[in-house]
Formats: sequence, structure tokens, C-alpha cells
Amino acid sequence: MEVILAKSAGFCYGVRRAVELATGAVEEGRRPAMLGPVIHNAAVIRQLTEGGARLIAAPEEAAAGETVVVRAHGEGADTFHTLEERGAQVLDGTCPHVRRIQEIAREAAEEGRQMVLIGDPGHPEVRGICGWGRNVLVFRGPEELRQWLESSPHAAEMPLTMAAQTTQIREVWEESLKIAKKLCTNLKKFDTICFATHKRQSEAAEIAGRVDVMVVVGDRQSANSRHLVELCQERCSRVFLVEDAREITPDKLAGCRIAGLTAGASAPASIIKEVNKTMSEEKIMSEGTENFAEMFEQYTNTLNTGDKVTGVVTAITPTEVHVDLGCKQAGYIPIDQLTDDPTMKPEDVVKVGDTVELFVIRVNDVEGYATLSKKRLDANKIWDVLEQAVEDKTVMEGVVSEENKGGIVVFIKGVRVFVPASQSGLPRGADLSQLVKQKVQLRITEVNRARRRVVGSIRAVAYEARQAAAAAVWEGIEEGKHYTGTVKSMTSYGVFVDIGGVDGMVHISDLSWSRIKHPSELVKVGDTLDVYVISFDKEKRKISLGVKDRTMNPWEKFMETYKVGDVADVRIVKLMTFGAFAEVVPGVDGLVHISQIADRRIESPAECLSEGQTVQAKIIEVDEDKKKISLSIRALLTAPAGDDE
Repeated sequence: MEVILAKSAGFCYGVRRAVELATGAVEEGRRPAMLGPVIHNAAVIRQLTEGGARLIAAPEEAAAGETVVVRAHGEGADTFHTLEERGAQVLDGTCPHVRRIQEIAREAAEEGRQMVLIGDPGHPEVRGICGWGRNVLVFRGPEELRQWLESSPHAAEMPLTMAAQTTQIREVWEESLKIAKKLCTNLKKFDTICFATHKRQSEAAEIAGRVDVMVVVGDRQSANSRHLVELCQERCSRVFLVEDAREITPDKLAGCRIAGLTAGASAPASIIKEVNKTMSEEKIMSEGTENFAEMFEQYTNTLNTGDKVTGVVTAITPTEVHVDLGCKQAGYIPIDQLTDDPTMKPEDVVKVGDTVELFVIRVNDVEGYATLSKKRLDANKIWDVLEQAVEDKTVMEGVVSEENKGGIVVFIKGVRVFVPASQSGLPRGADLSQLVKQKVQLRITEVNRARRRVVGSIRAVAYEARQAAAAAVWEGIEEGKHYTGTVKSMTSYGVFVDIGGVDGMVHISDLSWSRIKHPSELVKVGDTLDVYVISFDKEKRKISLGVKDRTMNPWEKFMETYKVGDVADVRIVKLMTFGAFAEVVPGVDGLVHISQIADRRIESPAECLSEGQTVQAKIIEVDEDKKKISLSIRALLTAPAGDDE
């Protein structure tokens, strides 16, 4: 008998960590007390107690100074306080995913929000989480939540924080979330279902859909094991929960050709291996149940619905692809069973002479043909790849096929991947249609094989690329180094420039030698600038940039260009009560005293001049030591009658 063993069966990270803490304490001879079973597995607990550990039901049972192991399900805050008061040496085996929910409950209480948890009210994990919040409400599923929201006064208006038990079935969580979004006006949601649990559930459901018998190994007190059984029962009529190989009996596997095997998070590898071995050694049918007719049918019916077969493409028509399967039935692939990608032509997927793996949809022995599917087998493979991509954070590549409500759709090897607008990498409110038909890189963030739903993020890849670029900038940064940057934003005191993953600031005084009131006089957002590093602080992640050429000496340029008596076109940059400052060359200003502005007495420079105005002025005095220049507009005015003699 063929046994399909789930890849994700057995201990998850959190359970393994808790068991290792307890085992380590036992091996060190510390004879620890376990506050409740470290995990839901009688064999593991028996092994620990035989090694010197003991079980206690409450923190008050811990002896003063005793080593106490807190189980993977976690405990409430009061429990930790009690253990601390008793001087216990605490080994906290709380699963990191559970710890996160505890923190969410604590923060909700501090913010005055009502915490709502979707889970089993009697489960140790849920009871522990409730011990970190205030009046945490626990609902088993969407209907209980709906009933509370619709019947409780003001429930829909109160601020809610919503999370899920780590082992909750994803469909239950998503249905509950849908109701909350519809009925609540102030909702904070946290998807806290453990990815390892979700992956285990998805894989178990997929295997259950293609086997005769499904066996789940796990403790009957384990919530995630019970959830696995419930999910498998939706896809397979014969599902058994066993705690060890002794429960594998011939009647459970009678008539079974292919069996599936998975295990809950609390099942040790040794038990899984023993169950797998026992199942593999069972005969296909109980003795005496086979007869000649059944054996003859099995012999002659070489293809069966659900089989995986290999064939050679012999012809491609507009409606189907013909395949030689090397048996009495002719095989064909309907075009709609070739690929899920609507942009692909049949000739782009297969060619005559290609050897392809296929899934048998239907066998018609009367007419002698088998209907095959390539996309179904490919889909199973790509779903495995996508699920692994979530865990490995693999960067995938696909083509944007359309703009959808709230985001875009990207096809990756025939699978539709939804990318929310917020994860498109474009600014909020941007036109998403500009991405259509573009090849993009993205990271897969969520895979739900049962619902055929995949979510991705282009923004995450862009962010990581920016982080890598930023690291490269900080690695090689030095004073005086030049970069080509892009103006990202602007303030009254300067502009922020992206120099390749890192933003630096150009102070308004370092944009130009000329005196300006606002950076917008010289640059705008999106402009490309050649900048250089003035200074930087790696610890504070701050960079000061410059644009103006500091090697140029404005005063020397003035002295090379002008002398006393010359006339220059100057720009009025500042009006004072005693006169006006005017820019002669960028970086060098001269003073036009109020007495040198007009050929008459004036009360204020503003009577004749305005900031930004360009006028002609005569250089009447230069103080090289103090780098001061005196200018006169009056000297260039027509002299009044009687002045010339």
C-alpha cells in the first residue's frame, strides 16, 4: 500500500522549543516542575516524568526556588507574578506566536480596547492569553461573534482588537473577520494563526482529497490534531485519529490502495515513523475479500481517475492536445486543462514530442480514451512552490495581467496572485493600470490552497532592495564622496535627497551660494542632483549633503571680476532700516546704504526697492580685510541741475 506522508507533520518550532527546555532541565538534573503538560502528548510527558520532572497544576504548588517549565501554550501574567514571588527559576516555553497574542491582549487593555479572540474558550493557550488582557471575549467562530455583535448594545461602535488562536482553522478566522469588518466601525485585526499550523492544515487537506484513508497522529487532547481531523473529514470519508502505531488495525485500512498520513504539532518524529512503518506493511485488502472478477478488473483497467501518468505529445489542435500514454487508452488534454494562464497559447505550453506529466480526470473504457489535465498537476506543484516561497521568503517573478478592485493580479506559472494596492510599490492613489503587462518581482505573503487564494507584495521586494542599497551606501560612505540623488521631499530649511536607498539632507545654505528664501526657488521634488557628503553619523543614520561647490571662493571670484568704480547688475536680497543688501556675485553681498539709494531723502529703502529686484549699482568701496562692499545706486542717477560746475 502506498502511504503519502505530509512533509509538515510533527513538531513545530514552538513545541520543539518547549520540549527542549524541559528535556534540558531534566538532563541537567534540575528535576523541574512542569506547570501543566509542556505539550499535549502523553508519551513525551511520561518520558519527562520518568526522567525526574513532575507535573503541577498551579503556580502555588511550586517549591521555593524550584525550576518551573511554562508550557508552550503559555500562562497568564498573574501566574508569572506568583512564580516570581515564590522565587521560582522560570523556563518560559511559551510559543513565540502565542507570546505575540499575549502582547496584543496586553496592549488592547492599555488602550482601552475590547479584545476579541476567535478560538476554543477552554484551551490552555486561550486561557493564558485571557490572563494578559482585560475582559477578553472568546468566540468559537463567526456565528457566535455575529450573535454578540448584533445583540449587545453599542458593540459595533466600541473599539475592538481581534486576533485568533494560533491553531485556529483559517476559514473560521476569515469568516469571523468578514463579519467583524461588516459590523464594526473601529476594528484592529491581527492574523495570528501560526504559519506552520496553516501549512500543516493545507497540506493535510490536499492529501486527504486524493487518498482512500487518512490517518492523523496526535493526542486526543490536542486542538490542532482535532482541527486536522475536521479538515480531512471534509475531503475524505475515512479519517482516523491515532496516538501511536498500536491503534493501526487491519480494519482501518481494509480495501485501501493509497493512504495519507499527517500528524499534529505535538507528535514526536519517532511515533510518526512507527505509524508510517506499520501502515506501509499492511496489505491492500483483508484476506479473503478479493475475488477473480475484482482482480481481472484491476488488471485490465490500466488507467484510473486520479492517476498521475506520463505521456508524449503527438498533436496540438485548436481544442485539444493529443497524448500517447503507452496503454490501450488514447489520451487528450482539453485546452482549458492545459494551463491557468490566459495569456499563454497551447504552443507556448507544450510542443509535439514533449514528455509531460499529467493527471487523469476521467477514463472512458467504452470509447477507449482518457481525459487528462496538465494544469491540475502543475497547480499542485506550483502550490507547493508558493507555500515554500512564503516560508523561505523567495522572490518570485510574474506578469501583471489586470487591475483589480483594491489592487492588481499577477500570474506566476499559471496561478493568480493578488497584490493589494498598498503592496504594489506605487504611491497611494497612483494609477495601478500603468503596471498592467509589466514583469514584476514580488514576495508571496499568504497562500490558502483550499480557497485557491495567493497574496503577494511587490513593495516588500522593493523595500528589501532599498535596504540592501542602503547598506551598500553606509558601507562605502565618506566625506566628500559624490552621489547622483533624487529630491524626495522639501521643507523650508532644505531638501531630502535619496542617494540610493538612503536619504540625506541638503540644508538651504548648502544648495547654492546665492541667498534664497525657499528651496523651491532652485529645485522641485523628482529633480536629479549631483550632491556630495559634507558629514555623516552612522549611529544616528544622518547624512548632511551639499550641492554648491565648496572649492569655489566667492570673494576671490568677486575680486577677479570687479574693482572700485565698476558698475554691476545686483539683486536685492534683504531690506533693512538702514539700507539694502544686494548680491553682487553668488555668495557675496554688498550694502547699499539708505543714503545711496536715491537722489532724494527717503524714510525707508522699501520706498524705492523690493527684495528680488535687479538693479545697477556702482562699487564705491571695498574692504578686503573685512570682506565688505559698499554700493551706490544714487551715483548712477542723473545729477541734479547745478551740481556740475
